[in-house]
Amino acid sequence: MKRNMETSDSISPRPAALEARHLSLSWDGTHKIVQDVNLRVEVGETVCMVGRSGCGKTTILHALAGLSTPMSGEVFVGGKVATGVPGQISYMFQKDLLLPNKRVLDNVCLPLLVCGASKQEAYKKARPLLGRFGLSGTEEMWPSQLSGGMRQRAAFLRTYLMGAEVMLLDEPFSALDAITRRDLRQWFSNMCTELNIASLMVTHDVDEAVAMAHRIYVLGGSPAGIVGEVEVLPHSEKESGDFELTENFVSTKRKVLDLLN
Repeated sequence: MKRNMETSDSISPRPAALEARHLSLSWDGTHKIVQDVNLRVEVGETVCMVGRSGCGKTTILHALAGLSTPMSGEVFVGGKVATGVPGQISYMFQKDLLLPNKRVLDNVCLPLLVCGASKQEAYKKARPLLGRFGLSGTEEMWPSQLSGGMRQRAAFLRTYLMGAEVMLLDEPFSALDAITRRDLRQWFSNMCTELNIASLMVTHDVDEAVAMAHRIYVLGGSPAGIVGEVEVLPHSEKESGDFELTENFVSTKRKVLDLLN
């Protein structure tokens, strides 16, 4: 069999899982809220976006998800143009939005049912994932019977079942108590690595961003733009559980705070 003798220089690099190029956004088509934003999220990477309240973080997520059309600029998913096209990216909102009149299994299956799968097909795909997402034994429970952490796990599974390689998250841990939040953050980071998910998460919590992200984009100005990008230690160096007590954590946090100020 003849071997492929292509050199590494001749192989095209894999496109980013998600990319925004020169994105400018407005609510009314006239007044810019966000100006000239460029960002990338690679396959298997967790990226956080931080900025002051009202600076346009959620507006950017809406545009990346195809829920709004930018004034200018383009969005690419897996190297393909996805500007203004919904359904290319999984999007988890700040609230879990579980339907109170549907049991857990039916809640997590909603994306599959909306896309035309039968209930039997949806159950077959979702059931094997319940254990991986820490939801074993909850299939027939109502959302009101779940703890806050378990509700978020159900929301994560529902978002994952949308089928996209890219996940957008808007303050997903903000409603949880500190201990649950820390445990769930670690769980989510592990799941993203295991499932090779590219995730972009908006958070107001700088500590959370430094603890979870591979990279952090900092938004500022008016109209808002990216004022800096901060690299964070590889996740393998955070696995001890004491990363938040280290000098590296404090140094990285200081870089982010300096940009915010």
